[in-house]
Order: sequence, then C-alpha cells, then structure tokens
Amino acid sequence: MCAALFALVTWQTAADGPLRTADERFGLALAGKGPEPLTQFLSDLGGMPVALPVLALALGEALRRGQRVRPLGAAVAMAAVPALVVPLKMWIDRPGPLTDATGYYPSGHTATAMVAYGGAALLLAPYAGRNRTFPVAVLLTLATGVGHVLRGYHWPLDVLGSLALCGMLLLLTEAAIGGFRSHVHERVQERERDRAGEHEHEHGTGSRRAVLSDAADPPADRRPSG
Repeated sequence: MCAALFALVTWQTAADGPLRTADERFGLALAGKGPEPLTQFLSDLGGMPVALPVLALALGEALRRGQRVRPLGAAVAMAAVPALVVPLKMWIDRPGPLTDATGYYPSGHTATAMVAYGGAALLLAPYAGRNRTFPVAVLLTLATGVGHVLRGYHWPLDVLGSLALCGMLLLLTEAAIGGFRSHVHERVQERERDRAGEHEHEHGTGSRRAVLSDAADPPADRRPSG
C-alpha cells in the first residue's frame, strides 16, 4: 500500500496531474492558518536538532540493554533518508507554496520525523510496548507534517509522499531485523542440536565400552581360582 501510494503521488506531482492541481489549491487555502507559535512548534518537531536527539537517546537505551541488531537497523534507516529524499527533490524540482524556490517534494522534515520517531518506537517497543511507543511516533510525525502545511513550508502531497516513502523504509527495516534475528536463532538451534548429538554419541560410546568391559571381565566370584 505504501509503495502504491508513493508511486501515485510521485507520478501526479512529477506529471503535473489533476491531483497536483487539487493539492496546490488545498495547500494555498491552508497556508497561514492556525496560531503561528503552535504551527511553528509543530513544524520544528521534524528538524534534526529535535528528532535526531530523540533517536540517539533510544539508540543508547537499546545498546545499554544489550540490543545490537535493532540499533543498527534504525541507524541505517536514518542514514538512508537523505540518500532517498535528496535525489527525489532534485528530480521532481517542485516549487514551494509561498516561494519560487524548488526542491520541495518530498518533505525532508516529515521524512526525518517519521524515521527518527518511528525508529525510536521500534527500539523502545520491547520495553515500553508497541501500544505506547508507536502511537506517540505517529502523533509526532503527523504533527510535523501538519505544521509544515499550515506554515506554508510544504504542499500536502509533499508530506504524503514522505509518509509513504518512509513507511516503506521502516517496514523493510523491521522485516530485515526480524529476518536476521530468525536466521541467528536458527543457527543457534542448529549448534545446540549438534552439541546434543555429540554428547549423546559420546555417552552411547562410553556405555557400550562399559558393557564390553563387563563382558570381558566377569565378576570375581565367577573367575576360576588357581
């Protein structure tokens, strides 16, 4: 669903389709709405000075608790954000709502917020529970997107495109982590089975040797005297 939504939004934005036309009308109608201090605060939630420290704290907590795979996955996902977003900005070259400057699709701040807060939720879920961490991540990400639209920093489709793109990224990250952990678990089980087999083999060999020894060396009362 994320892939289909991202393909549709990107195609309409790049081809100047009817969805882009409706998006620009809607975006201009929303730009400047709401109290400026609040909308600016919401938009700042997606800035690196805010979002990255949150992810860094979650990474530190996960490492402190002995996790290794999840922190690596979250860090790689965060590093992938500029690698994905910047080329798209250059290719689509879309002007902003209140400026002639280009490079506004997709929203980099929304992408940063989604991966940083989503990654933090993924790291902290084993301890705080998904029912607590993931709703907070969704709320912070949506607040960032809404703030950017209301401030006139981005069109709604810029935000929606980032949500679809980073939704794919987070899902792939979680799937990769799960696959790696399953592979490691299978390898551990194989080693344990091999060790158990070796132990049984050694135990069985020892028992057979004892039986042969008893057969070759009968009890003292059955031995011939003299």
